Amino acid sequence: MKRFILLLLTFVITSNTMDAKFKDLLPRAKFAKKLNAKGFRLSRAIQITDSSNTLILKEFFTEHGCTIKPNARAKVVVNLTDRIEGTEDYHLAGYENEAYRLTIYPSTIEIKAVSRVGVIRATQTLEMLAEGYGSTPCLEAVDIIDYPAFKLRGFMHDVGRSFISIDELKKQIRLLAHFKVNTFHWHLTENQAWRFEVKAFPQLTASSAMTRFPGQYYTQQQCRDLESYAMRYGVKIIPEIDMPGHSEAFVRAMGHSMQTDQGVAELKIILKELVECFPHAPYIHIGGDEQPITYSDFLQTMTNWVRKLGKKAVVWIPNQAGFAQADMVQLWSTAGRLVANIPNIDCRYNYINHFDVFADIVGIYKSNIYYQQKGSPEVAGEICATWNDHKIDGERNILKYNNFYASVIASASRAWQGGGKQYIEQGGTILPNTGDELEDFSDWEKRFLFHKHRCLRNEPIPYVRQTNVRWAIASSLSDNQPIDEQVVTGAGIYLNHTWRKTVPAIYDDKNSNDTAYVWTYVYSPKRQTAGALVELQNYSRSEQDVAPEDGKWDRKGSVIYWNDKELLPPLWTHAGKRVANETPMGNENLTARSPLILQLHKGWNKVVMVLPNTDADGIRLDKWMFTFVITNKQGTKALSGIKYNPHKGGNMDNHLLPVRH
Repeated sequence: MKRFILLLLTFVITSNTMDAKFKDLLPRAKFAKKLNAKGFRLSRAIQITDSSNTLILKEFFTEHGCTIKPNARAKVVVNLTDRIEGTEDYHLAGYENEAYRLTIYPSTIEIKAVSRVGVIRATQTLEMLAEGYGSTPCLEAVDIIDYPAFKLRGFMHDVGRSFISIDELKKQIRLLAHFKVNTFHWHLTENQAWRFEVKAFPQLTASSAMTRFPGQYYTQQQCRDLESYAMRYGVKIIPEIDMPGHSEAFVRAMGHSMQTDQGVAELKIILKELVECFPHAPYIHIGGDEQPITYSDFLQTMTNWVRKLGKKAVVWIPNQAGFAQADMVQLWSTAGRLVANIPNIDCRYNYINHFDVFADIVGIYKSNIYYQQKGSPEVAGEICATWNDHKIDGERNILKYNNFYASVIASASRAWQGGGKQYIEQGGTILPNTGDELEDFSDWEKRFLFHKHRCLRNEPIPYVRQTNVRWAIASSLSDNQPIDEQVVTGAGIYLNHTWRKTVPAIYDDKNSNDTAYVWTYVYSPKRQTAGALVELQNYSRSEQDVAPEDGKWDRKGSVIYWNDKELLPPLWTHAGKRVANETPMGNENLTARSPLILQLHKGWNKVVMVLPNTDADGIRLDKWMFTFVITNKQGTKALSGIKYNPHKGGNMDNHLLPVRH
């Protein structure tokens, strides 16, 4: 035992001295050290001994120029074992132990794992180490022991509302598995459309039964193929047939409600076909939320049927039936509370369709998972859900508008690493200006941006560096000078969060008609042209809100000044109009438009925002917030070489606002 404690201490101490290739691993490994040896050279002959026969391990080496020969001097050895010292695990039906130990020497790579999935996770770490080396075909010599704090780390797509092609889903599964995401929750049915082929009832996928993207659905063979593809990367699929709510497409096709004798009989046939298409899925999700139960014991009947088919049933909590007798529950909204003695998935504040690009990602990364530092048989993990109540044209726009990759990877990183100082209900979305939480998030940000520009370089990711951005905020002025100011860190700041006092923000106690004054100075070493990502109201992708009027940034009357001149907004696609769900969103959010173009003087440049806290007419999810970060002209990277300082090195102007204001 003393020897093992010494080993762990060695790992922890040396983990702080890892070189540039190693420090980009995401999620961070639990224990790791760099060995005093040369790396393992790729692009040569190797032999692989692998009783688990993990396909992607062989693919990794062949894709990096290796030829597999039985008598090669360089070796890759995989051993399955009952336990890896220094790791933890807990029971979650259908989910394997993912722990692994990866040791890389100049001529040998050793992988020890408890399961084949553990070998896959070790392979994904190898992929990241190879990515870190860029053009140099070499893996640095390291010793890693790693395992997840939470066994379920996932993402959900609502394809009932917004169809996503099989090829796109495969790409997302492959890319997210790279970051050790292991669950795809596939929400296949909605009011707008039924996307799962049912051979007994072809009318369900008829164009006439769909009100959005008609004719688009998944064949049963496509479902089988996707599950097989996901398994290669250690990803499980949880398919969902939502019942009895969110089922208008079913009613249009079948001519009656699910909550009838005929409807229940048909659902049993449908579920049987679904189960046959997903032989490896441990769970079938049956929804259950947002609909009164009028058919006696409807959810219990369907749960029993799923069990009879050899699967375990998942339902949403809360649901109007108060039903929690499933095999797993998925918590949504603040009202979702843990159900004892069964696994719970935390999805409560992970609806990324409500997220902005910068502030909310801080919140979900800082937060622990349902008040816990690590998983247990009752707290299985987390899923990030994308609900597109609002029509979005183009599957890549779904990713861009919802900051999909950054959000899913941030939440999954927390779930793999564990920890999190507070739950989001206590910690909110604001970064501290100093300390462990800032350092932790800065470390995540650095790692994520490394991968954004490498393995994720072809994906639409609006997130850029924000941990160097500083603002001062005051709630009042005296003689055009701020009083009661405070300094905050980040490109996106909630003055009052979407969910009000449930998620703490800067001004939880402010009333309507209060005003916030926000400013900083930006130092540029030269005169240059730059971009800026700017937003004063983030429009949820699930609402039917009214766009700003022409010439206005939001519906509150907010104003922005750049170097004492008013900074005007773009021309809005739907200026002053309510954007109904079936009207594709325009350029209301910064993710849907090009960055503003700014001229930076050499030296200090001033940005000031005047942000009234008035009721924004026509906005249901009113957000008192701001986003402002200076980027390259394309908006893909934060502008390098500049500094943010709200006090301009101690020499503030003698007036905050332009005198004419």
